[in-house]
Amino acid sequence: MKRVSDDTGFRHIAESNNDRKEGCLFCVMKPDELVGENELCCARIDSYPVTKGHTLIIPKRHVESYFDLYQPEIDAIHQMLNETKKNIEEQDKTVTGFNVGVNVGKDAGQSIFHVHVHLMPRRKGDTENPKGGVRGAIPHKRTY
Repeated sequence: MKRVSDDTGFRHIAESNNDRKEGCLFCVMKPDELVGENELCCARIDSYPVTKGHTLIIPKRHVESYFDLYQPEIDAIHQMLNETKKNIEEQDKTVTGFNVGVNVGKDAGQSIFHVHVHLMPRRKGDTENPKGGVRGAIPHKRTY
């Protein structure tokens, strides 16, 4: 597989994948939980899915905030998002859209403090009015 790289020391990042935080739910992945993986991140189905196929893309290195990721990790996550989206669309023809989201910090709803990106397949009619999408984090701000 081609490595995701840029000017940041990629080997140093890959080596830091072994840095784990005791008690972190995302620092230890069981192989049977994974639906995708590359050198810097993995994908698994969300344990509490919002929609069928709701998947989490998780960097292997323990880091709390999306904004503390190294560029190669961001690139790897983006690559995994695209691969996972394609797989979901191939397996489920009812999928007509996606929401992608990251919660950063307790006040933004982050409950597991290991970065994870939500990929949520959407289907026509899964909600009465999807307008506003992720703006629904604050319900009265959803429609505009």
